[in-house]
Amino acid sequence: MSDYKEILEKEIQELKDTVASVTDLPEEMRSKVNKDIVALERSVALGSYDEKYEKVSRYIEWVLKVPWKKETQDTLDIQKTIEIFEKHHYGMYDVKDRFLEYVSVLKLRNQNFGDGEFRAPILLLVGLVGTGKTTFAISLAEALGRELVRIPFGGMGSAKELRGNSRLVLGAEPGKIIKGICDAGVRNPVILLDEIDRGSEDANKDIMGVLVELLDPSQNVAFRDEFIDYPVNLSHAIFLATANNTVAIATAVMDRMEKITMPSYTDHEKIVIAQKYILPGLIKEAGLKPEQLVIADDIWPSITRPLGYDAGIRTLQRTLQGAVRKAARIIVEKGYSEIVITMDNKKIFLPQY
Repeated sequence: MSDYKEILEKEIQELKDTVASVTDLPEEMRSKVNKDIVALERSVALGSYDEKYEKVSRYIEWVLKVPWKKETQDTLDIQKTIEIFEKHHYGMYDVKDRFLEYVSVLKLRNQNFGDGEFRAPILLLVGLVGTGKTTFAISLAEALGRELVRIPFGGMGSAKELRGNSRLVLGAEPGKIIKGICDAGVRNPVILLDEIDRGSEDANKDIMGVLVELLDPSQNVAFRDEFIDYPVNLSHAIFLATANNTVAIATAVMDRMEKITMPSYTDHEKIVIAQKYILPGLIKEAGLKPEQLVIADDIWPSITRPLGYDAGIRTLQRTLQGAVRKAARIIVEKGYSEIVITMDNKKIFLPQY
């Protein structure tokens, strides 16, 4: 037992050394952690240490992961931003224009005032599944050179998933917000609140309450996770949200966001997206060369609208994935050099409804 005690004492000293080496820890937080270590040392001296050591060491491990001050520097190059949005999105001109305005304002505020106190508006992208809402957040993060944190709300059953549990609870951890910035390593990522209308109906009121705190500039400067139990400044993060519709979103949350309605894709736009963006990627993923799979022009309308009108591109993507997989198998099994999908053989490659 004395050997075990010596091991714990050594590990506690390592904890102390680690805490001392972290320079950006807020002083009040440092004092709080050091008090926990002193209490832990007292427990070890009295022989009561197993469970408490696990709790304290786990807590300190998370506290030291939090990026209390570290940030990325924005890349505010409007031409680069245009290129990135054009690369990832076909059409959607009104939505792209709003994001270009967004980046332009960030650039001017930084250039003319240099004040880190400017709070960028929070955009809510509302549209049907497959209309590219999430991809716009990815593009914005890439354009600014910021890390991206995606927090899915689909099926979220409790606000504690966002805010965390008290560290007194066995097995407690921080919520998804703090975990997200810990994974990003900076306190100013682009935080995508994805499908905020799809949380559990029973927990919706509490979830909306946490969202108000996150999206309100006067409150997110000191966001308090139940596990960390110390205010974390999230005011430098950029928040974006998506939703299929706004029926389940509280008025107080809507008031803190600017709604952007995502338009549906036309058949022509979907064909261009499939040819330029989706199919080349799927062909590469399947290990094929571009010339090994060709789809005849007159096939595209039946690929685009197999079951009637679909606002997004999810069904289109799944249909093409199936066609590419079948083509890859035939090329391998039959030794063909290329596959051309035509009206004559489409039943082999495309679903029949």
